Amino acid sequence: MSAYRTAVFDLDGTLLDTLEDLHLSTNAALAAHNMPTHTIDDVRRFVGNGIKLLIHRAVPAGTSQAEEDSVYEDFCAHYAAHCEDHTGPYQGIPKLLAHLHDAGMPLAVVSNKGDFAVQELIARQFPGAFDAVLGENEAAGIRRKPWPDMVNAALERMGAPKDGLVYIGDSEVDVQTAANVGCPCISCSWGFRSIEQLVEAGATTIVDTPEELERILLDGTPMPSDQTLA
Repeated sequence: MSAYRTAVFDLDGTLLDTLEDLHLSTNAALAAHNMPTHTIDDVRRFVGNGIKLLIHRAVPAGTSQAEEDSVYEDFCAHYAAHCEDHTGPYQGIPKLLAHLHDAGMPLAVVSNKGDFAVQELIARQFPGAFDAVLGENEAAGIRRKPWPDMVNAALERMGAPKDGLVYIGDSEVDVQTAANVGCPCISCSWGFRSIEQLVEAGATTIVDTPEELERILLDGTPMPSDQTLA
């Protein structure tokens, strides 16, 4: 019997392959301001810390805050209209979520992506699969990852204790988030970071397929919690 009783997931690069739509919306916003565009690998490096930081990394050095804010607004408008053009679940993810749901495991998603997009994507791609869904909403006093606030808010909404919690993600931000929460972390190699980057970030348990992740979640043994970051 697994020691894990609650699972909290990252979204981009973990459940959904969103990279192409993020790339296209980034470049559309930049082009609207006559700024140089980026390759998809550039955008892969830029993502993970929310849309505002994605845009900050994408605009040319020396861009004024006012123009950066305008690029951000254009990105949000474009992404709201096109966030599902090329986005879909990684192979095996819908089956994984169905099996976890059938096993009675409370499930949540926490993402640094804007809450408007997170709610829409989860509702359309995974209807009824999650017990709590949180996108970036720092205006409500919930700090984005790697602060522990979003995970803690998800647990509160589900009425689930931290004991038995496991966090699943694909980036260094997710490794740091789990460390700050004080729970085990499982890292997915199919996302936006390489295995080498995950190991460098401190990942200790890395899975290569959703099937492998399912075996750990439903039949696994406890992993030691990461040390809380200063």
